[in-house]
Amino acid sequence: MKQLIECVPNFSEGRNQQVIEKIAEVIQQTEGVKLLNVDPGKATNRTVYTFVGEPEAVSEAAFRAIHLAGKLIDMKNHQGEHPRFGACDVCPFIPIANISMEETVEWARKLAERVGNELQVPVYCYEFASFSEERRSLANCRSGEYEGLKKKLESLEWKPDFGPNQWNDHIAVTGATAIGARNFLIAYNVNLNTTSVRRANSVAFDVREAGRVLREGDPVTGKIVVDKNGEPVRVPGTLKKVRAIGWFIEEYGIAQISMNLTDIAVTPVHVAFDEVCEKARERGLRVTGSELIGLIPLEAMLEAGRYFLRKQQRSTGVSDAELIRIAVKSMGLDELAPFDPQKRIIEYMLDESSKKKLVDRTLRDLTEETASESPAPGGGSVSAVAGALGAALGTMVANLSAHKRGWDSRWEEFSDWAEKGKSYYNALLQCVDEDTDAFSKIMDAFGLPKNTTEEKLHRKTAIQNATLHAMMVPLKVMQLAYDSMEVMLAMARDGNPNSASDAGVGALCARMAVRGAWLNVRINASGLDNKEQSEEILAEAAAIAAKAEIIEKEILVIVDDKIGE
Repeated sequence: MKQLIECVPNFSEGRNQQVIEKIAEVIQQTEGVKLLNVDPGKATNRTVYTFVGEPEAVSEAAFRAIHLAGKLIDMKNHQGEHPRFGACDVCPFIPIANISMEETVEWARKLAERVGNELQVPVYCYEFASFSEERRSLANCRSGEYEGLKKKLESLEWKPDFGPNQWNDHIAVTGATAIGARNFLIAYNVNLNTTSVRRANSVAFDVREAGRVLREGDPVTGKIVVDKNGEPVRVPGTLKKVRAIGWFIEEYGIAQISMNLTDIAVTPVHVAFDEVCEKARERGLRVTGSELIGLIPLEAMLEAGRYFLRKQQRSTGVSDAELIRIAVKSMGLDELAPFDPQKRIIEYMLDESSKKKLVDRTLRDLTEETASESPAPGGGSVSAVAGALGAALGTMVANLSAHKRGWDSRWEEFSDWAEKGKSYYNALLQCVDEDTDAFSKIMDAFGLPKNTTEEKLHRKTAIQNATLHAMMVPLKVMQLAYDSMEVMLAMARDGNPNSASDAGVGALCARMAVRGAWLNVRINASGLDNKEQSEEILAEAAAIAAKAEIIEKEILVIVDDKIGE
């Protein structure tokens, strides 16, 4: 699975269209990243760029953009309403998929070090990438702004984390940069059945972390209560990491709660929605739907779907498409405009190659492609398909068992099995294309030039690497298909008895996947020069095949017993 991070750098130029476009162009030209949005602001004289990709590519694009901005933007002449202290004012990395915050921090700090050393720009690391609690806050790092930067650099307390700490003509032009790692921020609005901004604000104050100012007597007109330092006392809201305000949208004729969810790991979108629903109900209002601004990570939508299914005591082991549909309908994300997952979910927007994948073709297309004169897709891909279908059947039985009449108390048990089955069939579906790609790599390796000694050595190494990969992919199919049989065994033994035959067919498919993939491991073994490594892989494959045969027989004995003669 690809690791994905998002980068949202803010550059101190929002009026010169030529500069804005040149920075966008250098990002777009970096291989492996996709520029999702460019948002210039004239009043702030600032442009926000949003791009996504794998960490190394994103880091490279950010570096190139920061480098170019230092040449195109002169901070000595910059004026704008937004706080700023550099040409690239702030550059956050945000983990999106298959990457931890700790790993994201490492990439942010690597970029910070590179910018400081190679571009000689003072860099402060903030949020999760900060080296001290005081520098965690972006506001602290940027305090004094550009005008106070010379004095700040001279302070031992505010020596940059990377780059020079002595003011010079170069820094006078580029200013400083804050580079950090933070969680994904979601702009999210909840629709109310009222036109009253005051009532909408009341709900917003109920939920937002900052809450409201405490007053004596009347909560609106009463005297503000202050602490011993003369600061207003606040009553915190119920949602952490949430900013919120009420407003009226003339276009829709309704009031909304407009929220920024600054850390969806703390307060996910579905939790915010449900809490607003509850607080609105307490005030005699009703939530009619909601509106997502911009993009959202896939996992945020999937978790929302699981959340609402759990509330119904329904199995969560359904397809991603079904989870997304449940999330959209549960939160009314399509009330004001259609919600197209392909345009609103980050990972789907990045998946430009989906039409080329075997798994995304129709069953007829895949079958006819397999039947053609082309040697791929072949037995390895078909074995992975069979394994995916077997795991899908086990998942189906789990889902059916989760809502079988009279088994309501067991829904979580079967939901867990369905989730497990889903993970197996998703992994096996990925192997369908992996196997074909592995074959293509062997063909590419054999097609390399072999005129010189160096070319011959390179070609031989490439062939051996490709051959090893062509053994390891079907070995992975074998292991996944065998592992998935635990789902079929559990469903044959404990699942809905009316679906026992489906569990049996699932086991047969899984066993076929194991044996079919085993043939592919064996046929590729002859091309591997390292015979010791080859024998180790063959021994591992044989062991998996033997275990699969045993569990298949166990499952079929149970199934035969349940369905009778």
